[in-house]
Amino acid sequence: MTPSSPVIEKRNRTRSEEAFAAARQVLPGGVNSPVRAFRSVGGNPVFMDKAKGAYLWDIDDNQYIDYVGTWGPAILGHAHPQVIRRIQAVAESGTSFGAPTLMETEMGQLVIDLVPSIEKVRFVNSGTEAVMSAIRLARAYTGRSKIIKFEGCYHGHSDYLLVKAGSGAATHGVPDSAGVPASTASETMNAHFNDLESVEALLKACPEQVAAILIEPVAGNMGCVPPEPGFLEGLRRLADESGACLIFDEVMTGFRVALGGAQQRYGVTPDITCLGKIIGGGLPVGAYGGKQEIMAQVAPDGPMYQAGTLSGNPLAMAAGLETLKLLQAPGVYERLEVISTHLGDGLAAICHKKGIPHTAHRVGAMMTLFFTEGPVKAYNDVCRFDRERFNRFFWGMLDQGIYLAPSQFEASFFSLAHTDEDIERTLAAAERAIS
Repeated sequence: MTPSSPVIEKRNRTRSEEAFAAARQVLPGGVNSPVRAFRSVGGNPVFMDKAKGAYLWDIDDNQYIDYVGTWGPAILGHAHPQVIRRIQAVAESGTSFGAPTLMETEMGQLVIDLVPSIEKVRFVNSGTEAVMSAIRLARAYTGRSKIIKFEGCYHGHSDYLLVKAGSGAATHGVPDSAGVPASTASETMNAHFNDLESVEALLKACPEQVAAILIEPVAGNMGCVPPEPGFLEGLRRLADESGACLIFDEVMTGFRVALGGAQQRYGVTPDITCLGKIIGGGLPVGAYGGKQEIMAQVAPDGPMYQAGTLSGNPLAMAAGLETLKLLQAPGVYERLEVISTHLGDGLAAICHKKGIPHTAHRVGAMMTLFFTEGPVKAYNDVCRFDRERFNRFFWGMLDQGIYLAPSQFEASFFSLAHTDEDIERTLAAAERAIS
């Protein structure tokens, strides 16, 4: 903290501290997903008790303006009354049947109507499961085994996706997690985001061996990093020329950066699309879909096996249907653009005024303020960020009632529940917290 920085009073989080100590006796690291542990910001997590609209309340009864939004799904805001009523009504009839329901077909047709690339869709239970299945599908369709992914993009915790580039040759991946066999990692190759030449080099090194090029069309797991003009179009061209499937992981961007996802926003159509988060309305869900001829590989129509006991369960379908219907109302995405622009431009202006190196990226209803000079086009650029400054900013905002992702490598998410007053309160807090 600089001498001119205001003192921000630390909030009482005694019950959260006690809860975390108890949780660590039961759960690995005290959490069920690593980023929740707050280790990257050097502290202990806040335990939440309830949520409504744009706000969260922790177990110490502190209120927060929420920009995590359960990591993306809460685009309507938390506990939207129409979604809650629909879930409650469906739950009265049963939470899961393990048999077909009319809502699965209705939801499937709605996804097909909204997402440009999807002609048939299969529902699963998570984004991880959606991407895992999409890769298996691409391999079944092409008869090939290798995958190209991009450094800094996260696609779930499947073995062959927890891979980083080796120090020897970029065409041979090495595991990025204990428990991942080297033989599995060797089928995955890493390219650089926004760098078509790195993709071309991998395709040339392994001719007719690449089943899929897998990418977040807008990176969200190294912070919000948009594609450079021509990058996605170039991937489409390279996939066509090489015979590989182009897979868009739109688990995060689907229905968030546009109603039809990033593929609609940028006008590039993949062969297979992965979805999650928003399509479940806050409940566990995922989906993958694509062209009819590719989806014909999926059992029981084809030889590629994939199944799930809770896939397409009534609660997730009901919440997703209600959410997607509400997102089709006039002016929804224009409002989200206004909110995110207001905050993104405001944060950048504060940093500029204070002479603090920064780069602010925003695409639709997602945004990241990077504490590093631009350009920020790829993972290596993100890694230059000022960790100490980000940590001060995070805790300074948290102690003023602003809940941000506890990592520079994550995006912030906006909802229709955020008001102009919320944004002004957030900018006032940032004025004090950025130092």
